[in-house]
Amino acid sequence: MSPVLEWMASLMPHLMLAPIMLPMLVAALMLLLKEEHQSIKVVLNIGATALGLLVAIALLVWADQAGSSTTLGVYLPGNWQAPFGIVLALDRLTALMLVLTSSIALASSVFAAARWHKAGVHFHPLFQLQLMGLSGAFLTADLFNLFVFFEIMLAASYGLLLHGSGRLRVQAGLHYIAINLAASSLFLIGVSMLYGITGTLNMADLAQAIPNVSSADRGLLHTAAGILATAFLIKAALWPLNFWLVPAYSAATAPVGALFALMTKVGIYTILRLWTLMFSSEAGESAAFGSMWLIAGGMLTMAFGGIGTLAATRLTHLAGYAAILSSGTLLAAIGFGQNMLTAGLLYYLPSSTLAVAILFMLADIMDRWRNDGSLTDFEDEEAPFLSAELVPTQGLNLDENERVLIGRAIPASAAFLGLAFIMCTLVVTGLPPLSGFIGKFAMLTNLINPMGLGQSAGYQAGQSGWVLLTLMISTGLFALIALTRAGIRHFWATHERGTPELRVAEGLPIAALMALCIVLTVKADHVMQYTQNAANALHAPGTYIQAVMATKPIPNPGQIVPNTSLRESQP
Repeated sequence: MSPVLEWMASLMPHLMLAPIMLPMLVAALMLLLKEEHQSIKVVLNIGATALGLLVAIALLVWADQAGSSTTLGVYLPGNWQAPFGIVLALDRLTALMLVLTSSIALASSVFAAARWHKAGVHFHPLFQLQLMGLSGAFLTADLFNLFVFFEIMLAASYGLLLHGSGRLRVQAGLHYIAINLAASSLFLIGVSMLYGITGTLNMADLAQAIPNVSSADRGLLHTAAGILATAFLIKAALWPLNFWLVPAYSAATAPVGALFALMTKVGIYTILRLWTLMFSSEAGESAAFGSMWLIAGGMLTMAFGGIGTLAATRLTHLAGYAAILSSGTLLAAIGFGQNMLTAGLLYYLPSSTLAVAILFMLADIMDRWRNDGSLTDFEDEEAPFLSAELVPTQGLNLDENERVLIGRAIPASAAFLGLAFIMCTLVVTGLPPLSGFIGKFAMLTNLINPMGLGQSAGYQAGQSGWVLLTLMISTGLFALIALTRAGIRHFWATHERGTPELRVAEGLPIAALMALCIVLTVKADHVMQYTQNAANALHAPGTYIQAVMATKPIPNPGQIVPNTSLRESQP
C-alpha cells in the first residue's frame, strides 16, 4: 500500500466522529446567526448535509473493504477501553443507515429551501441537531449514549414538528411529545434494570454477560429487555403503539415528514442490533427471546397499515400508513432470526424508506396543485394545430369541452409528478420492476425455503411464514388499491386545473431519491451481496463483541507504555 493510502486508512477511524461532530458544530454556528441571515443558513445546512453524505459514503466503502463479512471499525472517543469508556462502532449495517440518513436529509434540506424553511424560526439548527441524534444512535455501542442521542434526536424533532405553527400541528405535536416522553421513561427504566442485573451498559459486554445471568435473575432480565424493547417499538410503530404516528407525521411540513420517515427506522435498527447481540444463539437460556412477539406484532402492524392505507383520504395519511406497513414487514421478518431473511429485509429497508420520503414531498406539491389550481387546461391557442377548426373530431377521443385528447402535450411538471407517484406506488406495493419488488421477493423466497443454502439457525417459518407471506401479498394489494385511487383523484380529475407549480428546489430532491431507487434496482446483485454480508455479521456477533472489547486505547505519546493487558493500559 502506498504511503498516501496508508495515511488515508489511518484517518478513517477518526472519520467516524464526523457524522456526529459536523452537524453539532454547524448547528452551534447557525444559532449565532440572526434569523435575517436565512440565505447563509440555507447554504450552511445544505453544504453540511452534502458533506455528511460524502463522509457516510466513505465510511460505507471502508466498512465494505476487501469484501470481508467481518470488517468492523471501533473508535474510542474518550480513549478509555470498553466497557468503561464511550465506544463508537461501524459495520455494514451502521454505514448503510448513515448513507440512507444523509441521502434523505440532503433531499429534505434542498426541498425545504424552496419555501418551508421560512415558516418558523431555527429550522436549520434543529435540522442539523436531528441529524446529529440520528447518526449518534447508529454509531454508538453502549446503551447510555444511545439514550443520549435518542433524546437529542427527539428534542430536535419536537421543534421540527411544530415548525410552521397551526392548531392541528400544535395538537399533534403535543401528543407526539407526550408519547415520546413516556417512551424515554421506559427506556431509562429498562436500562437501569439491565445495569442492575449485568453491571454494564456496553452492548458487546452485555452480550457476554447475558449467558452468565443466574436462573433466579433470568425472569428479571427478560422483563428489563421487554420494557426496553417497548420504548424502541414505540419508535418502530408497532401496533397498537403507533396510534400517534399518522396524525403527527401528516401534520409536519413536507421536508420534516420526509426526514421523519427515518425515525421509525431508528427503532427498527436498534431492535435488530440489540436483539441479534443480546439474544443470539449464544445467549443460553435467553436465545431468541421475544422472537414470537416480534413476528406476531409485526404481522398485526402490517394488517393495521394495510387497512389504514385503504381508509386514508389524504396523501400525507397514506404516506404515514405506508411507513407503518413498512415497519411491520421489517419487524416480522426480524423475528424469524434467519440471516438470509435478514439480508432481504435490509435490502427492502432503504427502498421503502426512500419511497415514503418521496410520498411526503409529493403530497405537499400535489395538495397545493389540487387546492389552489383554478386555471384551465391547455387552451387551443397554445396548440393551434389541435384546434377544432383544423382537426376533424369525428371518431376521436374528446374531453369534456369537446377538445381532442390525442396528441395533446402533457405538462412537464405534471408528467414528472405522475412518474414519481407511479415509482412510489411500485416500491411501496412491491410490484416489479423496482427495488421494492426485489426486496419483498427476496424475503418471500426465504420464507418459502427457510432452510436454503447458508441459512443460519433461527425460528423456523412454518405456519407463521405462510401467514407473513399472505400478509405481504395482501397488504401490497391494499396499498396498490389505495395509491391507485389517490392517483386517479389527483391526476385524472384535473380538468379545471392548470399546470402544477414545481420549483427546481422541489423537483430536484424528488428526482435524486427516485434515482437512488433505480440504482438499488440496477445494482441489486451488489447491494444484496452487501446486505448478505451485513446479515451474516449480525447473526454471528462474536466478531463485533471481540472487536469492541479488544480495541486498545492509544498510549500517550510522551509516555512509554509497557506491554501489559488491555485493562491495565492507561488512556
